[in-house]
Amino acid sequence: MSRSNAFLDDHAAMALALDEARAAAARGETPVGAVILDPTTGTVIAKAGNGPIGAHDPTAHAEIAAIRQAAQALGNYRLTDLTLVVTLEPCAMCAGAISHARLGRVVFGAEDPKGGAVIHGPKFFDQPTCHWRPAVTGGVMAEESAELLRGFFRARRGKATGPRP
Repeated sequence: MSRSNAFLDDHAAMALALDEARAAAARGETPVGAVILDPTTGTVIAKAGNGPIGAHDPTAHAEIAAIRQAAQALGNYRLTDLTLVVTLEPCAMCAGAISHARLGRVVFGAEDPKGGAVIHGPKFFDQPTCHWRPAVTGGVMAEESAELLRGFFRARRGKATGPRP
């Protein structure tokens, strides 16, 4: 865990998540980054980038990795009152994990009309079967987050394509 001297606002926290997304891209992973922080102290508890390819784990999304790190750091699977900041709208799997972890707030950057599950698709937190609904703020540094993704996939399309390993 790292502690800041000043409280992290949404933009400062998203800047940290973008750093994690850039690190993921450098590893050849889809550039999505996440940070979990305690909004009352400004303490960054966990940070992670996407890692399904390197980990050989389809669940190794940035949000899942950050949730796992935070739970280990705190010794508790309940992350009540903490804030998850992520560069891309969470998918259904991640939204489910967010709900199970009881995160108090989710802040995301770019919307994901294809795979997102917060304001798109199943709108997970709006479902009557969802037992925990965090506060949600979307669109924080959305253009920076979206451009990172666009640039990553633009560069990949520019390379020779072949069968996936």
